[in-house]
Amino acid sequence: MRQVDAVIARRLDSGVPLVGQVARYIIDAGGKRLRPSLLLLVSAALGATGEQRFNLAAVVEFIHTATLLHDDVVDASTLRRGRATANESFGNPASVLVGDFLYSRAFQMMLDANDMRIMQILADATNVIAEGEVLQLMNMHDASLDEAGYLRVIRSKTAKLFEASARLGAVLAKAPDEIEEACAGYGRALGTAFQVIDDVLDYDGDAHEMGKNIGDDLREGKATLPLIAAMQRGTAQQRDTIRHAIEHGAVDELDAIVAIVRSTGALDVTRAAAAAEAQTAIDCAMLLPRNEYAEGLVQLAAQLLQRRN
Repeated sequence: MRQVDAVIARRLDSGVPLVGQVARYIIDAGGKRLRPSLLLLVSAALGATGEQRFNLAAVVEFIHTATLLHDDVVDASTLRRGRATANESFGNPASVLVGDFLYSRAFQMMLDANDMRIMQILADATNVIAEGEVLQLMNMHDASLDEAGYLRVIRSKTAKLFEASARLGAVLAKAPDEIEEACAGYGRALGTAFQVIDDVLDYDGDAHEMGKNIGDDLREGKATLPLIAAMQRGTAQQRDTIRHAIEHGAVDELDAIVAIVRSTGALDVTRAAAAAEAQTAIDCAMLLPRNEYAEGLVQLAAQLLQRRN
């Protein structure tokens, strides 16, 4: 990861000072670096040792950071990772344009691999992520969204870059097709579990630990799995309360909605869905050669269910 951070620092250089300032603001805010870590773990588990893994790990982090910059503008978010979002600090135009810079820099860096398969994986992933963002926008304030519709969004918007990161590790190792697909399946399931748990924390987390405002998803009119499960399990009055909040992006009854989500067992339903995805990821990781890196992938999936931020 130190090698990846060195690549990130070097490739953030720009002749336009604001570009580097905004990009460094969000990258230096921390974050879990899960996607680059995933690429490094998979490539090491399969025996890939070339320098290109550090470059591609930085690429996926740049793509992820670009999506964060754009997401916060679309969602009008004010807090991320415990401090003001880039759009709050620098304005929407700067955030959007620096996000564009990070996307284009990522594609410049992809060329270093000189591998059309790698280009295809990352180009396809970026396209699917954009589709997922638009799909989520279309679903805003739609209280009729079901679990299948919810999963379609997060598998595009969030899980796809996890999937691509894991697949890239296998491609770098020149792994056989069945192992590459197992790695992709691991990343897809891990990314899905990660987002499902993230949605749990919006109703069962601490704002200080999470680094974002509780209830942000509801304010944006997102029908996440805890709300979907609560409407399925609640009374007619409880369903009406949640439906009104989603349709109007209303947080004035946030405390009541949190109580409904908790009392109906919706959080248990959502955690069970995350646990099933984590188990799928573990099953995929067990198909890899047994070594400390593959074991790290298993532990990562297992520990994901315990996250609090």
